[in-house]
Amino acid sequence: MKRYSLYLIAVWATLAVSSCETVIDAKLDEGPEQLSVDAIITDQPGIQAIRLTRTAPYFANRPAPIASGAVVTVTDNTGKTYAFTDPDNDGTYTWQPAGKDTLGKIGRTYLLNIQYQGETYRSVSRMNRVPTVDSIIFRKEKVNPLPNAEEGYQAEFFARDPAGAPDYARIRFFRNGVLQNNPNNITVTYDGAFNGSGNTDGLLFIRPIRQSVNPEKFYAENDTVMVEIQSITAEAFYFFLELRTQLTNGGLFATPPANVPTNILNANTNGPRATGFFIASAVRSLTVRVNSETIRR
Repeated sequence: MKRYSLYLIAVWATLAVSSCETVIDAKLDEGPEQLSVDAIITDQPGIQAIRLTRTAPYFANRPAPIASGAVVTVTDNTGKTYAFTDPDNDGTYTWQPAGKDTLGKIGRTYLLNIQYQGETYRSVSRMNRVPTVDSIIFRKEKVNPLPNAEEGYQAEFFARDPAGAPDYARIRFFRNGVLQNNPNNITVTYDGAFNGSGNTDGLLFIRPIRQSVNPEKFYAENDTVMVEIQSITAEAFYFFLELRTQLTNGGLFATPPANVPTNILNANTNGPRATGFFIASAVRSLTVRVNSETIRR
């Protein structure tokens, strides 16, 4: 009788667990297909690129469809127009400089114009000043104080906010030439600090920003590290904040997802909308190696 009771309990537990496994075939409204714009132009030499795709259904397990056949131009406030072409029909529209010419100039305003499927999309961005990366240093650290804990090097860069006006910037970093591009690596600053953290105009970037250029695993000796500062507008600053929020929105305290803002507008207010963002950015960077010259004791 005892063995029989244990058997019934086991069967009941199995049925209880299996009854919780319900497959739900969610039927979500796909919504209208939209043009998606990934457009960052800089003051750096070389080819400039603008990526155009189309939005896809949420559960579509495939790359975003390309948006080919568009007419893409960028015009600055002096009247100079740069034509971006897509010779490979892969959705990447590029502009090739002549000689050492660069597209971006600090202080100029740029108008992006996209003609696609009978619609005209526009966006405006100003290229603001940008601080330089003065130096990058490394300190040896441990994961925890235990004797056999993993050791490595953590980086810290130094830069000073330009005085006299609000300055917004994005920080990017590369390890051995590879961009560290996880959602938690999206770092933006207001006057070298966090938004609303105090009056930091003209001061060194605060330490949490200076130490934001570390990957999940420590740097090792002879790693090369590049830290890059991109100037952005206030509008782009809040775009990146919301983008990071949505990309890391999960877990017990997740909030309902929301659309990330865009500055790509259809000239026809009744026409289809677009997603994405257009940014004109001045860029400054510094590359160093983890070695005896950059390690601090």
